Amino acid sequence: MTQDKPNADTAPAPAWDRDRLLAWMAEQGIAQITHDHPAVFRVEEGLELKAAMPGAHTKNLFLKDKKGKLWLISARQDTLIDLKRADKWIGSARLSFGNEALLWETLGVRPGSVTALGLINDPDHRVTFVLDKALWDADIVNFHPLTNTATTALTQVDFRRFLARIGREPVVVDFSTLS
Repeated sequence: MTQDKPNADTAPAPAWDRDRLLAWMAEQGIAQITHDHPAVFRVEEGLELKAAMPGAHTKNLFLKDKKGKLWLISARQDTLIDLKRADKWIGSARLSFGNEALLWETLGVRPGSVTALGLINDPDHRVTFVLDKALWDADIVNFHPLTNTATTALTQVDFRRFLARIGREPVVVDFSTLS
């Protein structure tokens, strides 16, 4: 008897959602400012919203390589990432987008809400985190707080504190120098 893989609609809810994440950040002394807004599904859709929010805004790609390894690339919204060549930059095998069920299972978010903050839902570190150097160097970074109806701004100090608290060390890649 074979067991069907769970899909995103029937899989159990992740341990962390927006409210729990923001409360935990406050408990951990991780300062943040969260702005609510209409749902944004692609980088291009929220440009006018982002113009009013200081800091570097992000695009986040949830990927799977041909060996089954999972990757999250977080980059500045204006960074060009060539997926056909990115595998060489980050040390993976051929990359493609991960499916919705796997995204929900590992990061606890839906398509359009992919975010580095979703790593809190991956305590087993199944997803390798790749961070654009432009974000690593930015004074303020902006990510969805597990939902695409809000944007959370963190200073670089607080973003690094978040990563340290969840035990994550990103692979930092300077995408601006790769072509």
